[in-house]
Amino acid sequence: MNPYLIIGSGAIARLTLPLLPNPGPVFVLCRRSDAMADWRTRGAIPILGDLDHPNTLSRLGGLAHTVLHFAPPNGDGHEDRHTKHLICTLRQAKILPQRLIYISTTGVYGTRKDIWTVETSAINPTTARAIRRADAESRLRRFGQETGCRITILRVPGIYDSHRLPLERLKRNDPLPLENPWTNHIHSLDLARAVIATLHRGKPQRIYHAVDDEPLPVNEFYSLLAQHFGLPIPNKLPYEQLADHLSPISLSFLRESRRLGNQRTKQELQLRWRYPSIREFLNGSEFL
Repeated sequence: MNPYLIIGSGAIARLTLPLLPNPGPVFVLCRRSDAMADWRTRGAIPILGDLDHPNTLSRLGGLAHTVLHFAPPNGDGHEDRHTKHLICTLRQAKILPQRLIYISTTGVYGTRKDIWTVETSAINPTTARAIRRADAESRLRRFGQETGCRITILRVPGIYDSHRLPLERLKRNDPLPLENPWTNHIHSLDLARAVIATLHRGKPQRIYHAVDDEPLPVNEFYSLLAQHFGLPIPNKLPYEQLADHLSPISLSFLRESRRLGNQRTKQELQLRWRYPSIREFLNGSEFL
C-alpha cells in the first residue's frame, strides 16, 4: 500500500484522486469542515487543518509515503508560510515522506519576451505571488536534499477547462495589450495526468513544465475564444493605457511574456496531452 497525503483540496486534487495508482489510504487536508463530507464520498479521509495555523497540522506528520502539495501560498509577504509550516510538520514526524510533488507556477521566470524557456532557465520572479512560489520551491528542494525525500516540481501556467475560461472578460470587452505577450496553458485534466506521470517516472529533485504544445500570443488566444463563442474580439491598447481599464493583478499578468518548452516533460514523463493546444480543446467534443 502507498498512503497519500493531498495538501490543497481544490479542483486539481479532485481530478487527481481517482487516477492515483494502487492507493492505500488517501488523506486530504481540508481547511473547512463543510468540505469534508464530499471527500469522504470520494473515498478519501479528510483531515481538518489550516496551513495558516501550524498548531492544526500535527496529525499530518508520518501519515503518508507520498505528499501531493497543491496548495497555493499565503496572499502576502515574500515567503510561502504555508509550505514553511507543512515542511516543519513533516520534519517533526518519526517517519518522513519518501516523495513529494509540488505544483508551482511558471511565473517564477518573470518575463522572458519571446525567448524559449526550459526548466534550466534562470528564474527571475518579479511579482509578490511569484516570489512566494520561488520561496516554496527553494524550501522544498532544501528539504529533499537534507532528508532524501524525492522532490519533484511541476511548473504550471494558466489552467483552463470548460468551466475555467476568461469568457466574462470577453463579454466585458476588456482591452488587451498592443504589445501582444506570449502565454502558455494547460487543461486541468492534463495537469492531473502530469501529476500521475510524475509519480511513475519523475526524477528526484527535478523540475518539469506542465504546459501544452502551443504557446500563443495573448491576442491570438483571446481571438480564438471570441470567434468560437461568438463574442467581440477585444481592442488593443498600449500598456500605459491598460491601467485605466484593468485591475492591477490582471495588468501584471499581461505584462509578463513567456514561451515555455515541454520537451523534458514529454521525454522523461512520457506524457502525451489529451489537449495539446487550446485549438484542439475548442474543436473537441465538449463544445459540439
